[in-house]
This record gives sequence, structure tokens and C-alpha cells, in this order.
Amino acid sequence: MHSTDALVIGAGPVGLFQVFQLGLQGLQAHVIDALPHLGGQCVALYGDKPIYDIPALPACTGHELVQRLHAQTTPFAPVFHLGQQVNALQALPEGGFHASTAQGGTWHARAVFLATGVGAFVPRTLKLPGLEAFEGSQLRYRLDDNACLAGQRVVVHGGDEAAVQQAIACATAPEALRPARTTLQHRRDVFDAPPALLAELQALRAAGRIDVAIGVPSGITQAAGRLAALALTAPDGQPLHLPLDLLLVRLGLVPRLGPIADWGLALERKQLVVDTATFATSVPGIHAVGDAITYPGKRKLIASGFHEATLAAFGAAEWLAGHKLPLEYTTSSERLQQRLGVAPSL
Repeated sequence: MHSTDALVIGAGPVGLFQVFQLGLQGLQAHVIDALPHLGGQCVALYGDKPIYDIPALPACTGHELVQRLHAQTTPFAPVFHLGQQVNALQALPEGGFHASTAQGGTWHARAVFLATGVGAFVPRTLKLPGLEAFEGSQLRYRLDDNACLAGQRVVVHGGDEAAVQQAIACATAPEALRPARTTLQHRRDVFDAPPALLAELQALRAAGRIDVAIGVPSGITQAAGRLAALALTAPDGQPLHLPLDLLLVRLGLVPRLGPIADWGLALERKQLVVDTATFATSVPGIHAVGDAITYPGKRKLIASGFHEATLAAFGAAEWLAGHKLPLEYTTSSERLQQRLGVAPSL
């Protein structure tokens, strides 16, 4: 059981700035995100694309923005729990909240902040009869770094950048970890990836290090309780049989509102209703910011989320203290400078 002042659910840019603002208020935070990395939608969807509307940054990529925001939280030592999705949240009679994840983690928090964006980003699944039973063993949507695939026939299913990158990573892994055979499987022989990646893929195909199988998956073959092959329908309608030991599905990520809908919070069109003075939800002690919320005039911009996180931190700090708190400035407040680690201890 982890105990913390604030539990921030969502590690995108707004969630990270929420941690910073909570730190200024003297509130320590734990952060949970369903993705295995920081950045949320910002990194998942446009990590390498330029962003031009962040204050004081004429241009930066999604990755760069998240790196800067992460560094800004450093003085407050937040604890990150990545690759976990909160599946239960309840208010406790004695005060505070209990949260738990599908992965078995539990938390007690004095206040909760929902920075979940349009939902938790989870891998898009491949739906074939009987395939789900192999998830976590021979069916993977994520693969640990340096995973040993030696001697295995690996099929990577997908046609975008993530699938191409995965196939290349398998084919170019150190020899001791490299699959016996790497096949990139897609419905057509056209892939949506940057030119440099496509050139590398073509070179590996020409060298016989990556095979490409074209067709639409139609089923699976099992043998002795194991996943033995993927059944395909070729573009000409002919059935194909693709033997495999491991199926890596790379179909991108999709947002899902998930269990938030069951937490008793007021919703409007699947978005959280908030008080714009404090960004509190309909449950006292639970605040929400960013793309997860709705209010008159709401704009789904990162800059707007930063404003919301600031007011949410003030609102929560005053709610926990039971009275209004004075406004302090980082340029002149010795207390804030001490929390930031830029002034000697009081």
C-alpha cells in the first residue's frame, strides 16, 4: 500500500505539470499511467512532431516537452507507476481515497487528480476466435527491451511505423537474442512509416532478414495447446498458413474511458464536469484537468491544461487545509524557493 498526499492519474503533459503545481503547494504526488512511458497522448501520437503553441517555447517536439516537464518535477521527487491502469477508486469514510490497479498496486491518497486525457491509451487488439487465450504468452502487444527471441519464428502484425520499427528491431537484435525468422504481416505491401525506416525495411527484406506476408488474418491454428500459425486470406482470395511461435501485434493505441465511468463522477458526453474555480469534480477531493473535462468555453489545448492544473492544485491545497491560502510567487517566496531547492532551508 502506497500513501501519498496526491494521486495523479495520467502522466501526459498536463499530469506532469499538475505534479509541479502540487509540489509548490507542499503536496507530494504519486503518478499512475497505463502506458509504459511518460507523455501520454503527446508522446504516443506526436512524439516527434513539432508543437508551436507552448509558452516560451517557439517550437518543440512532444518528446522534448515531456522531458522538460519531467525535469521540472524533479525537486518534488514524484513517484511514477507506469504500465498500470487504475480500475477502482473509492472515497473512504475516514477521509481520503483508496485506489487500486489491475496489476495489483494499491494507494491511499488525501486527494486525487484525473489527468487522463481522452482516456487511457491501450493497444488496439487483434480480434480472432481463440486468440485472446494466448495473450501474455505467445500473443504480445508490448515486448520488453532485450527480450530473448532466439530460435523463435516471430510474426509482427501491423502496417504503421510501430510495426515496421518492431520488425526491424527483431531482425537487427544481437545474434544471441535474434529470432530465427522475422515476418512482417500486413493486409497489403504498403507501410506507413518515415522514408528512412522504409529504406531500412527494404534493405533487410532484400538481405533475407525480414519476410513480408500479405493478407488479412482470418483465424489461428493451434497444436498441443499452443498457437501454431496465423491463417490469412491473400489479396487474390487464396488461403495462407503462416507458422509462428510468437505473434507481436502492433496496431497502434486507442483511448478508452475505462472504469472512470463507474466512479460516481458527474459526466457529460463521457467527459468530467468540473467547477472552474477549483477544477473539482462532483466528488469532493477529486479534481480533473486537461482533455478529460468539460466546461463552458473549454478548449482542448495543452496551454489550457496548464492553467487548469494550477487552479486545481490551489483548490485541493485549500480544501485539505480547510481555509484559504495566501498567494505566493516563486520570485519572492522563500518557502517556494526552498521547495524548489533554490534557496537555503528555513
